[in-house]
Amino acid sequence: MTRELNLRILPQEAYNEQSIIAYLQQKEGIKAQAIRVLKRSIDARQRTIYVNLTVRIYINEEPEELFYTPIAYHDVSDAPEVVVVGAGPGGLFAALRLIELGLRPIVIERGKDVRERKKDLARIRPEQRVDSESNYSFGEGGAGAYSDGKLYTRSKKRGNSERILNIFVQHGASPNILVDAHPHIGTDRLPRVIENMRNTILKCGGEVHFQTKMTGLIIKGNKIVGVEAIDNSRSDNNSQLSTLNSQLIKGPVILATGHSARDVYRWLYNNNIEIEAKGIAVGVRLEHPSILIDQIQYHNKQGRGKWLPAAEYSLVQQVENHGVYSFCMCPGGFVVPAASGPEQIVVNGMSPSNRGGKWSNSGMVVEIRPEDIESLSNSPKEENMKDPLAVMHFQEELERQCWLQGNQKQTAPAQRMADFVNGRLSADLNPSSYAPGLLASPLHFWMPKFVSSRLREAFKMWGKQKHGFLTNEATVIGVETRTSSPVRIIRNAETLQHVKIAGLFPCGEGAGYAGGIVSAGVDGERCAEACAIYLGLKN
Repeated sequence: MTRELNLRILPQEAYNEQSIIAYLQQKEGIKAQAIRVLKRSIDARQRTIYVNLTVRIYINEEPEELFYTPIAYHDVSDAPEVVVVGAGPGGLFAALRLIELGLRPIVIERGKDVRERKKDLARIRPEQRVDSESNYSFGEGGAGAYSDGKLYTRSKKRGNSERILNIFVQHGASPNILVDAHPHIGTDRLPRVIENMRNTILKCGGEVHFQTKMTGLIIKGNKIVGVEAIDNSRSDNNSQLSTLNSQLIKGPVILATGHSARDVYRWLYNNNIEIEAKGIAVGVRLEHPSILIDQIQYHNKQGRGKWLPAAEYSLVQQVENHGVYSFCMCPGGFVVPAASGPEQIVVNGMSPSNRGGKWSNSGMVVEIRPEDIESLSNSPKEENMKDPLAVMHFQEELERQCWLQGNQKQTAPAQRMADFVNGRLSADLNPSSYAPGLLASPLHFWMPKFVSSRLREAFKMWGKQKHGFLTNEATVIGVETRTSSPVRIIRNAETLQHVKIAGLFPCGEGAGYAGGIVSAGVDGERCAEACAIYLGLKN
């Protein structure tokens, strides 16, 4: 016999399955053989913290072996081929869905596999420079592989996000991601899951090529028939890519290059393929001691205690008709150098599965619209409005200014939070998780005023709402710019093909149609299905 029950219980009662079973027997009079938690969330709005659970109770019987129904992937060695550009979540989920639909994915990725990529990330600190083809943005797994692995999405209308989570579990992620309100794999565990996804693609007859950079699309008439690609393993940061080992890879193209492939945007623009400027959000990474965030969020001087996880927060404020909000909050995590090329400083956040670090950080960003950029330009307004790369150019210049402030290294400019709000240069800085190091800098002065002034106002408001949040114990680190793509590659809403070129399926976050790991995965699956229809294999 089974039954489902909604519970609202204390953290120590919800700590594990044994404690829940004990609660059911003591408080509800239910003697359960076993239980399975179906949904879990923490309610920290009041001083007493509760855990909300939906549980399935098994009385005199054992639970099912699996939490999910695994997908059967079959051999597609002799199937029609589809080129997938990019091995981030959009590209990987597109490739897996293509296999389900009887198509053979040929995945090309400019960066390295997830293990080799990790070695290049480790060199950023001692060398104070970034490999332009292997970094926190480029490589197997995309920007999400070493950027926390959070799986929360608001994009419920775009597709089946539960299916994406199931596929992650099938490839080695913890079943907890099917349960938690804010699921999270963790930077330490996600790479192995990504490797397993790649192995499924290879086992089924697909191909995955690393250090293979798309240099152009092959267009015949108004139709994409493949890509031009080049082996970039012989290049370095100081030389042009060799023309040796160039190749043509034929097939319709799912273009899932991620939000930092600026060379792709420039190629599209130079070849008259319709794109448009898209709004982004820019700002800083804000880092607090994790104990302080625990104390604030859990209303307890002792912090989270034994039973609760590292505390999260989500903040939104309107300032001068623009949204200011927290982004990619990483409890117990690290601030990382996320530049993808020379003369850039970009910061992001990540956290391991246990979220046990000394600091908690979040992006704190201000909404930027294309018309905001138009107002800054010295060019005639009519000319600037026609430039689909205008927001990208603004993004690039802000990252370059940050690099100059950081002594032209990966040392990030930083300021104590209260000093930033009050317009004072910090005499010294807090300890930080940011490995390449921090340099005291007046971010309030050199950042664009329409960004810094709105951030400062929002910080004041949040400081009033959350006692202790606005403090010089926290550090503002510049700059956070890669919240989303600054360009949208325009596609037909029904066919998902480019509006004017058949056989090109702009996909995921880099195309402007997703905003995180799960929504990119959902969009990858949709593009695979649209491609199957294009090839006449799916109605």
